[in-house]
Amino acid sequence: MDDILIKGGTVIDGTGAPERVADVAIRDGRIAAIEENRTDSAERVIEAQGRIVAPGFIDIHTHSDFTLPLNPKAECKIRQGVTTEVVGNCGFSVAPALPDKVEMLRDYLSGSAPWLPFEETDFTRYMDSWPDIAVNTIMQVGHNTLRLMAMGFEDRAPKDDELRHMQEMLAEGLEAGALGLSSGLFTAPGCYSVPEELHALGSVVKAHGGRYSSHVRDESHGVHEAVAEAIDVGEQCGIHVQLAHMKLSGIDNWGEADKLLGTVAAARTRGVDVHCDQYPYDWATNPLRFLLPTWLQEGGMDEMLARLADPYSRSRVKQKIAEVGFNNFGRLESWADIRIAISPHGAAEPGETIEAIAAARNVDPLDAIFDIIIADRGATRILVRSMSEDDVRRIASEPSATVGSDGPCVAPYGVTGQGKPHPRLYGTFPRLIGRYARDLGLLSLPQAIAKMTGVAATALGLTERGLLREGYAADVAIFDAESIMDEATFDEPHTYPSGIDTVIVNGTVVIHQGAHTDALPGRLLRRRDGVLN
Repeated sequence: MDDILIKGGTVIDGTGAPERVADVAIRDGRIAAIEENRTDSAERVIEAQGRIVAPGFIDIHTHSDFTLPLNPKAECKIRQGVTTEVVGNCGFSVAPALPDKVEMLRDYLSGSAPWLPFEETDFTRYMDSWPDIAVNTIMQVGHNTLRLMAMGFEDRAPKDDELRHMQEMLAEGLEAGALGLSSGLFTAPGCYSVPEELHALGSVVKAHGGRYSSHVRDESHGVHEAVAEAIDVGEQCGIHVQLAHMKLSGIDNWGEADKLLGTVAAARTRGVDVHCDQYPYDWATNPLRFLLPTWLQEGGMDEMLARLADPYSRSRVKQKIAEVGFNNFGRLESWADIRIAISPHGAAEPGETIEAIAAARNVDPLDAIFDIIIADRGATRILVRSMSEDDVRRIASEPSATVGSDGPCVAPYGVTGQGKPHPRLYGTFPRLIGRYARDLGLLSLPQAIAKMTGVAATALGLTERGLLREGYAADVAIFDAESIMDEATFDEPHTYPSGIDTVIVNGTVVIHQGAHTDALPGRLLRRRDGVLN
């Protein structure tokens, strides 16, 4: 007897193949059969006529390690059809946390994880203590975290013993089952590294059969060189490289999406194992302090806040931004293009723009930014409109580009329901299907589904997931192709999407008829002997 029988749905299997009407049988957490008019009995039957039956979506770039321990039901993701999340991105991971560095790590991640408790741990203990949650999780070791643990916020090359320490901590995480190494070279302390350091860590990744992902060094003026640098790590070390949230930030850089995608295609042609991911929005989000020159962060939080209070340092920052724009974001069209998302200590009102705040306070916009960062002790998070919608659409139309929300799991209630975060947390996957594939016709529906499932599984080296195929894990999303749509906005971001009926994780129904069942069947997926499952 089947545990679940999904009857009469339109199956899109994640390979990019055309859709077909079939029944999908689930037994013992696996796909037991995909066939027409299945007659075997089942404990539960889900009628799916007129609905798409697809593999559960893989959110390949998230920061849900900051919130899943606080929000294990994973509402904003599971309600999009997401069944697997990859965490530990952009060089930021919650582990390892050495005894004398826990407070430093808490301060460092305060702009992304303001409510998360931190404690001393290595990666093995961190993974072993991961709670029961609604979605599957894949972990990465963050380069910025390794650097903090080994040498703090020093702007220099590591000493031999410091580099060995980073390599040893990375090896411990990889041996525990982490997917690989992630970097965030756009901000301190990752930006203080040089390619030789990354290659030394890449050799450890190679030895353990791991993978490398990178928020590249610059997504604005130097984006092409930064993408080439990340690809070079993969090429020189012989490892897979994932280019995080591909974009062209800053008005001076708009219009070069084809060139950017061409660099990736050329690398593949010469044999480099490389993928990229994207979220389908022209707004980004980041801690407010990350917009400023990276030299401000050297030495840690207290030294940064002291510099921001100093008139001479403020003048230096103003001059630098006037010359080249913001760190990693370039030049923006308006101060209205920076909005407060979360201000944990009440330094500014969520939803307000820097333009409006500066006008109300009768100060220069940059002075308003400096004052907010100081009052919030660096924990303010913002939204930034830095991209061209034309570039966003071009990258979204690329069938080989995977999909990542670049956001944590949150919910409209509780501690993670505070502020006005980026609507992509609630809308990334329905937006790609509803707006970009269905309404704009940039992709066929099978292509859009493949980007989110089969292609993502290939990029991760994930086996027996990402496709609807007999014997594969029963991660399934059922939705109405005509009504699926993101509903979250910048003014009302805590809004669930429409059109998604049922979501199944490891053979257990988590969302049914739009309601959460409270089930927590997600698994922590570990990499063993180069295989992730």
